[in-house]
Amino acid sequence: MKADPKAQAALLDLQATDSTLAQLNHRRTSLPEHARIEELQARVRQLDGTRIEAATAVDDLTREQRKADAEVELVKTRRARDEERLASGAISNPKDLASLQHELTALERRIATLEDDELEVMEALEEAQSALDAFQIELANVQAELDQTIAARDAALAVIDEQIADAQAERDASAGAVPDDLTALYDKVRAQYGGLGAAALRAKKCEGCRLEINSADLRELAALPEDEVLRCPECSRILIRTAESGL
Repeated sequence: MKADPKAQAALLDLQATDSTLAQLNHRRTSLPEHARIEELQARVRQLDGTRIEAATAVDDLTREQRKADAEVELVKTRRARDEERLASGAISNPKDLASLQHELTALERRIATLEDDELEVMEALEEAQSALDAFQIELANVQAELDQTIAARDAALAVIDEQIADAQAERDASAGAVPDDLTALYDKVRAQYGGLGAAALRAKKCEGCRLEINSADLRELAALPEDEVLRCPECSRILIRTAESGL
């Protein structure tokens, strides 16, 4: 393939810009914030699930406490009614009086048992509420860190995207100086060799593979006309002549 030497030189500018774009895109996808955001999002999901479980436990215990309170009040109401009957003197039959006193004794025991159960529920509810509060605080802290990390990532992406836009504009300008057939060859070689399709020849060395070209190959390259597109004998990348080529 033949191409004007100036067009070949422009290929180095195109390669430099493509290398810059590749670096920027790599930096864009490998920001440390990406991994941290994933970690924090996973933690938020975990904590939110635990929070829901803790909130459910608090709700269940709250209902249980209300039920226990109601049972205690119900038995206390019955005890108060029996005490009122006993104090009124309306019951004179010894058998009925003994039965009422026996019932009052049983009610006292029942109240004591219910109040013990009520106290256990209250303590369990207090512990459950403390656990829920702790999970909510931790969740809020993790969510705050997540929000800050997302903001930092977005700010970094905005800077990189601006740099990519500038580099893309430079690439478009460089590409205009390279003929289509040379661009096609360059794109093909670049795809084959890790994004590096063209390299300068300096001091008898290809800057693509970093290998020094032997004397026989150099003589063959030197014998070719200036408009001949050179290929590195070692790595097959497009070689661009420079003032320091050593040909």
